[in-house]
Amino acid sequence: MKSQSRRSMIRVYFLPLFLLITNFLSACATYPNWLPSSGPGLEQVQDASKAQNTAGIQIVDVNDAVARKLLASQKQSLFSETFGLSSEAAYVIGAGDVIEVSIWEAPPAALFGSGAIDPRSGPAITRVTAFPEQMVNSDGAINMPFAGQIPAAGRSPHQIEGEIVRRLKGKANQPQVLVRVIRNNTANVTVVGEVTTSARMPLTARGERLLDALAAAGGVRQPVNKTTLQVTRGDQVQALPLDTIIRDPKQNIVLRPGDVVTALFQPLSFTVLGATGKNEELNFEAQGISLAQALARAGGLQDARADAQGVFIFRFESPGALDLAGQTPTMTPEGKIPVIYRVNLKDPATFFVAQSFPIHHKDVLYVANAPAAELQKFLNIVVSVVYPVVNVGNAL
Repeated sequence: MKSQSRRSMIRVYFLPLFLLITNFLSACATYPNWLPSSGPGLEQVQDASKAQNTAGIQIVDVNDAVARKLLASQKQSLFSETFGLSSEAAYVIGAGDVIEVSIWEAPPAALFGSGAIDPRSGPAITRVTAFPEQMVNSDGAINMPFAGQIPAAGRSPHQIEGEIVRRLKGKANQPQVLVRVIRNNTANVTVVGEVTTSARMPLTARGERLLDALAAAGGVRQPVNKTTLQVTRGDQVQALPLDTIIRDPKQNIVLRPGDVVTALFQPLSFTVLGATGKNEELNFEAQGISLAQALARAGGLQDARADAQGVFIFRFESPGALDLAGQTPTMTPEGKIPVIYRVNLKDPATFFVAQSFPIHHKDVLYVANAPAAELQKFLNIVVSVVYPVVNVGNAL
């Protein structure tokens, strides 16, 4: 009689609870989204392009052809390609420069006979006339007695000397001319940005180069591997990582008057989420890193959780980097396309591709959980719910 009463009490008190637990577990099995997770699974990501609320997302499988196309689309033009490899200094006089002209005449000097005797001439007595310093006027010319207006702007000192000699021919006795720059007000390079001291560096006939300007400004204030140098010359603007310029002497170009050198500190970074060794924002160098390096810096994949077939890179990509094949996907206001690059690390060949696949600034690297990991979560929930009920039943 007592045993029947105990069984009746269990049915009365625990049968509704058992039915509730059964319904909950059935719902969890039917709707895996109810399970706790750090992000979407492999199938959910693959279905992203079909969902109405994510229209416009492109899913691209990463292979060698895709990696090569991405590398070609982001290839930076080198300074040697944009500005040329000329090693000749382009030092010329400009309007506003202050110059001094000296003229020597052979004896018997007549045209400039009142000049001082040059003691360096030896036994033959020559006379030198040093004219007052004068600024190249706004028309780009200087004035010389008996020679008139001499075009100076855009010419080197040697060219101006030749022009003065030509005009004095037949007037002065074997004239020799020396043009000396007293103040260089126009042939300068401006260095700004992340440097110790912003400066205007005067150019000389020696032909100063890019790293000379950087040294004149006291060097960069940030790490070399995170600094980019930008050169502005007229309408041309080009930038290269400082590391590249140091490693390749061809990129240490000869500067031209009016160039602007800007040192830029660019703290590039990508975000790691999902089943990796650590979930955080990671910085990388200005010259960029590959997918293989990014995975290594994230601590690799978690062996107990990660789905090696579910490695994804979320990126706003330029249309030129994709093979759209006549498609017209939805673009952002900046003209970018939302793209999910899908990586299958179960394929050994993918590890070679990962060494060349480039990671971009603000990329999101996500590793999905494996189905077995989701099943483990489900079983843990089952055990955590059923075990207390069993204990209560055993106690009763």
